[in-house]
Amino acid sequence: MKWTRRAAGWAVIGVAAALALGVWLTRTVTAGVRFDHPITIIVTFPAGGGTDLLARRLGAAMQERLGQTVVVENRPGASGNIGARHVAQAAPDGATLLMVNSSFAINPGVYRHLDFDPKRDFKAVFNAGTIASVLVVPQASGYTQLRDVVAELHGATQHAPIPFASCGNGTPQHLAGEMLSRAVHVPLQHVPYKGCGPAITAVAGGEVPLGVVTASSAAQLIEAGRVRAIAVTSARRLAQMPDVPTVAEQGAPGFETQQWHGLLAPAATPDAVVQQWHAVLTQIVDEPAMQQALSAQGYAPVRQTPAEFAGQIQDDMERFARLTQQLGLQVD
Repeated sequence: MKWTRRAAGWAVIGVAAALALGVWLTRTVTAGVRFDHPITIIVTFPAGGGTDLLARRLGAAMQERLGQTVVVENRPGASGNIGARHVAQAAPDGATLLMVNSSFAINPGVYRHLDFDPKRDFKAVFNAGTIASVLVVPQASGYTQLRDVVAELHGATQHAPIPFASCGNGTPQHLAGEMLSRAVHVPLQHVPYKGCGPAITAVAGGEVPLGVVTASSAAQLIEAGRVRAIAVTSARRLAQMPDVPTVAEQGAPGFETQQWHGLLAPAATPDAVVQQWHAVLTQIVDEPAMQQALSAQGYAPVRQTPAEFAGQIQDDMERFARLTQQLGLQVD
């Protein structure tokens, strides 16, 4: 085919039109999210943990993209129930969002007396990604792998349970520790902290000999040489920690636990606002720089509509209710 000036001209016009369309679509989506007051993301765990770090990263990107103030506020306690109750009672205008993780789906099976309804008081907005947990020990510990813990306990005629720190009662890390204890047949004693940040700090300081925290919470202290990772709870080794074997590789075939992190809104928030937020957040996490940053922290992307995310939360509530009952976990 002969490449004429006219054809070249049309090609240039086509490229320019495509670029203009992309800009127009981006502006159209972001133009739908406008408030006359700051946007607030309530984080259900303390500063420094994986949920908090993710909320702040997303919040900064939201502020830059929308040109509006985004405030990240920590309201920790009761495995996220305090922050969740606050958002359940917030104005349903889309300006108040709740950053949660899988604990949100676990809590109904662990806490019998909640003063809000996790199933009815919220709308799912956006699933930001899934992440594995990691077993960590103080850097000075004699344990270099989970096998060492198992071998020591199996070799002893009598041994007191080993305390393990988690991110709180009813958190995925609490469940992971209890499941691990049964899977490898070693006695572990749960020591709950008010978030993964305090838990990993306690392990680094030698307050507890073992911890189960999210990979994102542990990354910085592992890199700094203050704690050592001895196992990951994913089915495969993490790209960020290729030398750390999985739990399944160390005596518990088939063992796998991961958790999701996502944003919810009050139940009466209009569907149109939820869809606008989903579109904006999808644009944000599709940015190459954001993808690289999340991957470096151990997050795997999830492609779900708000309805699909809501379905996963519902399914997880039912699944975790059965699991917590089998494990005999009850907080109140």
